[in-house]
Amino acid sequence: MMNGTKGDDGRPGDGDRPGDEDRPGEDHVDRLRRQWALELPDLDTEPMAILGRAFRLSNLVRPSIEATFADFGLDRGEFDVIATLRRSGPPYLMTPTEMYSALMISSGGLTHRLDRLEKAGLIRREKSPRDGRSVLVALTEAGAALAEKAFRTDMASEAFFLQALDGKEREALAVLLRKLIAGIENEQARGEDENEG
Repeated sequence: MMNGTKGDDGRPGDGDRPGDEDRPGEDHVDRLRRQWALELPDLDTEPMAILGRAFRLSNLVRPSIEATFADFGLDRGEFDVIATLRRSGPPYLMTPTEMYSALMISSGGLTHRLDRLEKAGLIRREKSPRDGRSVLVALTEAGAALAEKAFRTDMASEAFFLQALDGKEREALAVLLRKLIAGIENEQARGEDENEG
């Protein structure tokens, strides 16, 4: 039997149940966990406290990041391509295989991005001097300049979202996130090795 006051349509009204109210100092994830605690009191929702917040954080900042790149005529995927080339260092050349491995996308997905960027004059494809059958992707001067300008603007924009944390808190959070991500990556790599074996 469901608990809580029902509205005219027979469903519980907003804020009617004990777990629905907003509480000072708490966020959206706290509210979701309280609601689940009422419905499934035997279930430990601690993963939501971390991964749920990571997911919500991504959703909150994504529109601003995408808008920043759009101001430079790029979508997120296109920026990732020219940024990958830019941070690779001179002469800003990579093979398509190196690129889609770094970007973790399919070769087909990369091809579409390269087509758009080449048309915009931000990258060019050229034959490898070592193997005429191989292709290299090169960042043009315009592409290098745009990648740097867009990245500088993006970093300034993202720094705004960190204002709630002081320097020590940011450093501590970065350390913990690095540890969590490294652990997940190691587990996934181990699982892939076992599947291949």
